[in-house]
Amino acid sequence: MKDIVVTFLHDKMVFLNFTDSSKLVATMASHSPPKDCGFNEDTLNMTISSLYFLLFIPALIINGVAVWVCMQLRSTSTFMVYLKNLLAADLLMTLTIPVKAANILPSAPLTLKTFACRYSDVLFYLCMYMSIILLGLISLDRFFKIVRPCGRLLGQNLVFGKVLAASIWVVLLSTAVIPTMILTNQDPTNKTKLFCMAMKSNAGQDFHSGLVKLNKAIFWVVCVLICFCYICIARKVFQSYRKSGSSNDEGRHKTKVRVFLVLVVFLTCFGPYHAVRLPYTLLQVTSTTSCTKVTLQISKEFTLWMSAMNVCLDPLIYFFLCKSFRITLFKTLCLPPGTCSWLTGRGPNTIEDQTPTQDGDSCACTEN
Repeated sequence: MKDIVVTFLHDKMVFLNFTDSSKLVATMASHSPPKDCGFNEDTLNMTISSLYFLLFIPALIINGVAVWVCMQLRSTSTFMVYLKNLLAADLLMTLTIPVKAANILPSAPLTLKTFACRYSDVLFYLCMYMSIILLGLISLDRFFKIVRPCGRLLGQNLVFGKVLAASIWVVLLSTAVIPTMILTNQDPTNKTKLFCMAMKSNAGQDFHSGLVKLNKAIFWVVCVLICFCYICIARKVFQSYRKSGSSNDEGRHKTKVRVFLVLVVFLTCFGPYHAVRLPYTLLQVTSTTSCTKVTLQISKEFTLWMSAMNVCLDPLIYFFLCKSFRITLFKTLCLPPGTCSWLTGRGPNTIEDQTPTQDGDSCACTEN
């Protein structure tokens, strides 16, 4: 099999965010000399495709069960509202994974590639950034209820939470998804450039360039917000332990898991992808072929798969942070109520015992 050959155009290469469903590595044009970096394109494409297919089955089962459980729970708090919206984003992303996996295969037909570029991958990235924003809102909600439990702020109002979540969906759909679909309207036949980019009009390429920058900003703003919230939450929780004089090491370990779970899921899934994009963006504007550039592109594809892993890791948030979700899950699976108490049970001195919550909010505190 031929070794991978990659060339790039200085004025045309804008790496995809909402619409990149092209092959792992693509041949752009021939004004730069080919560079043999020792990678095999077909092998890499098959590997990435297999990883997506392997991810799909457990993701579909896990999110299917989570949907069934959440359908039986009332939205009595902002936390539950954000949780259900996160589940909706995860389920929609899960449904796009088979198309993304099939599109990466070397033998993918033109019609499938066209559908993926124009529709499926656009929804994939919509769900990805919706998940990022919702994890930020969940972190902010935890901050209000644990660090500032007294009084009720606007951000803790149930109606406000529903309106905010719906507004974010509408804004992303109207300002990013629909314009991207409309501007991805060129004939893809006999294109030699990066496939999805070739389907964009000139206006579409300019729009996409701005969208990439906006998405980077969204991630880093949310990342700073989540880190700030959980640093404050951790201080509050461990101050509570010191004041109570508790020596329950097992309880402290469980509390640490619950406190840092959202942060760990966020950084594990989305951190590597956005970290790789920073150096890649700096190198992609150069006209010379570079093995470093090729390596970063391959790294970008693997870390994008890690971002898709959030559809399997987000349910851990539902399970550990929402007591009513656990209870309903155990009932659905016909398990006794004390199942997994060694993992999720709380001691007598956790922050939940000392912090008032919203009425009827069975998911109100991180340590429940």
